[in-house]
Amino acid sequence: MASTGRPIEQAETQAGFAAATAAGRARAGRRTKPARLRILVVCHRFPFPPAGGAKVRAFHVIRHLNERHEVTVASMARSDAEAAEGAGIAEHCARYEMERVSETMQTARMVLALPTPRPSSFAFFDSAALARRIAALAARERFDLVLAHSSSVARYVEALRGPVKIMDFCDMDSQKWLEYARYKPFPLSLGYALEGRKLERQERTIAHGFDVCTVATRSELETLDGLGTGAATDWFPNGVDTQYFTPTAEPYDPDTLVFVGRMDYFPNQECMVRFCDDVFPRVRAQRPAAKLIIVGADPTSAVRALAGREGVTVTGSVPDVRPYLSRAAVMVATLNIARGTQNKILEGMAAGVPVVTTPLAAGGVDAHASTHFLVASTADEQAAAIVRVLTDRSERDRLARAGRERMLSHHTWAMSMQRLDGIVHRCLERRA
Repeated sequence: MASTGRPIEQAETQAGFAAATAAGRARAGRRTKPARLRILVVCHRFPFPPAGGAKVRAFHVIRHLNERHEVTVASMARSDAEAAEGAGIAEHCARYEMERVSETMQTARMVLALPTPRPSSFAFFDSAALARRIAALAARERFDLVLAHSSSVARYVEALRGPVKIMDFCDMDSQKWLEYARYKPFPLSLGYALEGRKLERQERTIAHGFDVCTVATRSELETLDGLGTGAATDWFPNGVDTQYFTPTAEPYDPDTLVFVGRMDYFPNQECMVRFCDDVFPRVRAQRPAAKLIIVGADPTSAVRALAGREGVTVTGSVPDVRPYLSRAAVMVATLNIARGTQNKILEGMAAGVPVVTTPLAAGGVDAHASTHFLVASTADEQAAAIVRVLTDRSERDRLARAGRERMLSHHTWAMSMQRLDGIVHRCLERRA
């Protein structure tokens, strides 16, 4: 598919970017004047519509940077539907480059990489045509800044010389695969462990090819620094659209629990199967009318089978998750496998729905247990926390208000993008 876009209106460069650009020109003995930056953002999944954690983060970065600069987006689409939907990014960037690939071919690449040192997850995002397109674009445009979103697309830009380059790992994928290995049966567990080690080795190598490497949380930053790369690192958090996710005046059902998340994603599957086995029966023993609604696209057969249990509904894909959130007394996010920030938790709290989660999933949220949400480890503790919210209206109201206020003060996209601006500014200063 050919690149497309819309005209870019002139705008002043942000103070930090302008200062760094001006300083560099002054040192070079040229006239100094603020200038728009030409920015290339390469994503492993097409960042529109912004549904799902990785797409949401990439979309907000693109939209923010394009407010004052000229952003070109490059990625791939795996179906005609994804390509058609992805065209909507044109309203939020200067132009985009979309390479149409075959899902079957990408899967074959992944399988062929299994016996090689190359991570299979990297092979899944390989496209020689996209690589050629990006190389030609970079030669023609002379970008000031390049941002790679996810380690699996680092190969497309790591050889570029000239622009400042940022590697946004977001989450450290190697550790997620190593965690999967603990929950998969043999011999799948060996495959996941091998992929995790391959990724860990590649993450160390990739880090050296960029001016700075970023992640989404402080804990992920500790993991990245623990790899011993010696590379410059930083972090900026995921945010939540607090205008889109906002409390409503509609009454909630005091017996309804909700879980929101893509149900073809293994950590979500593991969470719901275990929750229905171990936690939900304990809740219903105290609240016989309790209902669980599992909201998310592409449920697997194991997840669909949960709908056969009393009190459990599996919706599949829905056009809007907000009605399900507003109807619920509590959101459950009791994940045992969680890296980075769980956007579902941010969205629930922003919508004024109390959240019960695990210590691992809570680690990516800048909030305090018991004050802003409830954190519980065992099945008994999780059931007790849920029943506490279902039975105590004043406690439910307190958590709803506190969670919403915390999102407004600590997890807006505006605050996140301020941190990103600072990272870019420091990169440009160092380069100047």
